[in-house]
Amino acid sequence: MTTRTEDFIQIRPVISSALIYDTMSPGERFQNATLRPLLKLQNDLIVAVFKNYIAKHKNVFYDLSLPKQLGYIENVLHKDMKFRNSIKGMIIGHFTMEEYEVYIENPSALNKRMMTLAKERLISHIQLFKPEKATVI
Repeated sequence: MTTRTEDFIQIRPVISSALIYDTMSPGERFQNATLRPLLKLQNDLIVAVFKNYIAKHKNVFYDLSLPKQLGYIENVLHKDMKFRNSIKGMIIGHFTMEEYEVYIENPSALNKRMMTLAKERLISHIQLFKPEKATVI
């Protein structure tokens, strides 16, 4: 029987560009070894959650220019604590116990890295945030 840690590590995608060096800071190492794979694993859910956020906020996002949409994403991740905590929960919930031990040593810096990565993910998928068209059946 496998352990929770083994199961969690096994389902994570491998990101070949997220290299780990001995000279890296602990925060950067945690970002590349843990946060990047988890955000990639949760990508579809993060996109769906943001689409739902847009809908719950009256689809204002769709009326904005591209630069303002980018600012909207940044603002939501920076100022909307409920949304921010939801994203953090999606990631932290997939930590191994060992990763959680590292996380609680410096949560503020690691949360900042997490939100930066989440922002980059949402921005790189901005083409997916188009108004949903109703289909007639």
